[in-house]
Amino acid sequence: MLVKTKAIVISSLKYQEKSLIVKCLTQSDGLKSYFVPNAFSAKKSNQKIAYFQPLTLLEIEANHKNKGTLEHFKEIKLANAYQTISTNIFKSTIVMFLSEMIHHSIHEEEKNENLFLFLESALLWLDAHDDLANFHLILLLEMTKFLGFYPDTTDDNYPYFEKNEGVFIPFQSTSCLTEHETHLFKRLLDLKFDSNQKVFAGIERQILLKFLLSYYNIHLDGFKNPKSLEVLKEVFA
Repeated sequence: MLVKTKAIVISSLKYQEKSLIVKCLTQSDGLKSYFVPNAFSAKKSNQKIAYFQPLTLLEIEANHKNKGTLEHFKEIKLANAYQTISTNIFKSTIVMFLSEMIHHSIHEEEKNENLFLFLESALLWLDAHDDLANFHLILLLEMTKFLGFYPDTTDDNYPYFEKNEGVFIPFQSTSCLTEHETHLFKRLLDLKFDSNQKVFAGIERQILLKFLLSYYNIHLDGFKNPKSLEVLKEVFA
């Protein structure tokens, strides 16, 4: 079936000398993997290697056979050409980290248009703004809404957050954040992308990131911490 849709590049893997296997989150069909022959050939000007950088926003026309095999692009163009992400070390590091997080978080080939639209708007916001110290934390937390394990804030007056059930409770257990960590987490729950970025110190962001990774580990089968995690920590130290 010939499909025209927007797509976000999640990952690309070199295959043999000249080809790529590209995984995308599509607006129309969710997660899809594509085979790109001769991606490194100048002759294939409509399938430039630059199109397949992490979290690039594309408009594609593709043949979707929907048989669990690799699909094929017919036409590709940039949906939005980023202005700053590729040249800003902080933004490019965030994008590298988040692409790995998304890669390890989404496994089902099913449409999730709300998640797609959220990620698209978040990436465009990142490209257009420079106050981004908490961007990755907010995005990871917001993404849990679409993945099915956003925290239940009904009893957020309680001093401890219990990670397994995703709820606030009055007494601390072994699966809880400490009272201090819970306090930081409550502050994160209130943040938006355009909130004051100086609300956390660097060490507090490290605590929150460590928690979010453990929260993903608990609630997603087969989740792996991104290899780019140490690079992210170093850049934002």
